[in-house]
Amino acid sequence: MITGTVIPLLDRLRQVTLLRYALSSIGALAVDLGTFLALLHAGLPAAAASVVGYAVGIAVHWLLSSRAVFTEQVASTGPARARQKALFVASALIGLALTALVVGVLTGSGIDPRAAKLTAIVASFAVTWLLRQRIVFR
Repeated sequence: MITGTVIPLLDRLRQVTLLRYALSSIGALAVDLGTFLALLHAGLPAAAASVVGYAVGIAVHWLLSSRAVFTEQVASTGPARARQKALFVASALIGLALTALVVGVLTGSGIDPRAAKLTAIVASFAVTWLLRQRIVFR
């Protein structure tokens, strides 16, 4: 029976932290890109639109990461939770700086802002995943 095979597979996939992180990142990315494209269309410079989009997306990412990805590693309350939030924000700021740098440099070199943003997404994903997995939610 297919159901007997599919359900355990889905349960195993849910247990894979990187997969959950990637899915959460896709959700946050949708918010980030939607904001970026709307602001770009409204006339905001690409680097500024990228920063605002990233900031809005990171708020969504915290909610998803703390509730669906690193659920076993999230501190419940008090100083430990505040420390995790601060480290998460620090990792986000590193990703934000990297995003602004990549988009700024690439668009300054004549590359289309959307292509620059996609390049920044890949770089930021890799860096923030490593920071969050090894430092924030350890």
